[in-house]
Amino acid sequence: MPSEPRPAPFRMPERILAELAAGGGSAEAVAFLERAERARRLLLLRTLLDRLGTLSTPLSPAAEAWDVLKRAAAAAPGPVDRLLLAPATGAWIAHLLRRLHGTASGPPLWAEAGHLCALAAAASLRAGTRADLRVALTDGALPLPGLGMARLPGAREGLTIGRARTSRGELMLSGPGRDGATVSSTVRPATRPLSAPTADTPAWLPLRTLTHLTPEGPIAIPLEDLDPYRDLDDPLPPARLDLDEAEAWQRLFDEAAALLAAPGGDGPGRFDPREIRAVVPWGRTGTLPPAPPTVLVSASSGDSFGAMVIARPSSGTVLAETLVHEFQHSKLAALLHLFPLLDDDREERYYAPWRPDPRHLTGLLHGAYAFTGVAGFWRDRLAAARDARVAGTAGYHFALRRLQSRLVVRTLLLEGRLTPQGRALVSGLARTLDGWLREEVPPAALARARTAAALHRTEWRLRNVVPTSADLRFRPDRTSWPDLRTHAFATRPAVPRTADEHLAAGDATTALVRYADALADAPAEPHALAGWIVARTILEPGRAARRMLARPEDLLEPSPRV
Repeated sequence: MPSEPRPAPFRMPERILAELAAGGGSAEAVAFLERAERARRLLLLRTLLDRLGTLSTPLSPAAEAWDVLKRAAAAAPGPVDRLLLAPATGAWIAHLLRRLHGTASGPPLWAEAGHLCALAAAASLRAGTRADLRVALTDGALPLPGLGMARLPGAREGLTIGRARTSRGELMLSGPGRDGATVSSTVRPATRPLSAPTADTPAWLPLRTLTHLTPEGPIAIPLEDLDPYRDLDDPLPPARLDLDEAEAWQRLFDEAAALLAAPGGDGPGRFDPREIRAVVPWGRTGTLPPAPPTVLVSASSGDSFGAMVIARPSSGTVLAETLVHEFQHSKLAALLHLFPLLDDDREERYYAPWRPDPRHLTGLLHGAYAFTGVAGFWRDRLAAARDARVAGTAGYHFALRRLQSRLVVRTLLLEGRLTPQGRALVSGLARTLDGWLREEVPPAALARARTAAALHRTEWRLRNVVPTSADLRFRPDRTSWPDLRTHAFATRPAVPRTADEHLAAGDATTALVRYADALADAPAEPHALAGWIVARTILEPGRAARRMLARPEDLLEPSPRV
């Protein structure tokens, strides 16, 4: 089979490591990471097949499904290889291995293992070969990875056993009906390219795609709302988007891809959107009320290279920023699969400027790498800005993320837990960020960014750190808290009303009075106290101010005089 692993050593050229260490990565560098992920995926799949050989199942056994896959790969090696290396396939392999090791749960094990039969049927349809497999149906539905979902109208509900026969790209699916008789349907899911799926019918839900036209040809990215392993971990039922929601995603992706596909090199924050392997919509946003301006949820997994779970925002620019962020995570996860980058005891004791809670070193590294890419994205938006408003917003995000990322890079370098490869990576990020810190940003945007960074760190310490302790100890009663300022400070308020708005507008004097009013009723309230501390240090800079910013929690005992 063309997809079987070869006993060749895997070595990363120094120039590719240098590109990735700087936070970016050319198409050659990303292709190298994908080849590495391919090798890892096939090794995990081999391990999984060895474990499934003795599993008792009412479905077609793993060896039979694998034979179907091999025949399909011989007829159509490219499409079948892409199917095996798809993000959801990686999530399924990783989840099933965890189940076999007793560290995950889910439906009956034979049913989850039987997803291999669904993969084999999808491969056979792609290749136009023949197959006859016993498959697991859920409410009469069979997911076909990379294609969509076949359904049996009138099928019995729950988990049942069906039969999938394929021939020349046609699927004949049968299974038990509600009345005890056998029901069946026939579909041809492989007759159109990925960028032109068929319409929904009672018997067939095609995989939807997000498309964008470029001079080099169309981009088509799966908008995955059907595959049970799309959520990067535990299996989920299908959650078909309604047409309005799917069209809203398409409009946003068109805007985002236009930004990402613009020429400008391969530095941090730039990548070809063709390198995305799947976008998984999180939840239902709906058209009314409008989607939020920020992405409320986004996630990725090292098991699913190039896939990202995202809650739809209202802006193509914010979607593009999120795609950059999550693709950075994918690149770093692939690097971590190649060699260790740090010695992490997993103790959560470090400040991360984009989190409400303490983090471990691996979390810091992921955040620094992702937000260096985000800083690069906004740096490009600043360079392309044609008016002061856009320049102010882009300049703010660029200045904030470069400052925060450099702070975390400093922590990583000082901890001394980096391997040689890890030190090369983090040093590369430091060089990128140090160069960016010397670049000009509109003064008002720079001031808001510095203020927002100070506010977040101050509130983080007030909410997490035990006051007046000789060493760093964390409060046992700490809880998650909303970061209300990072995005609120992105623009200068035209008519400030609240204490935060006055501070964002550069009026620290009025802000200090407003924060003091709030603290009169609740002297230890962390949000207001953080604002009061930062406003006061702006008005009275010096050694005392630096001490107060370094350990703001010490003001909690006794309460500050306001």
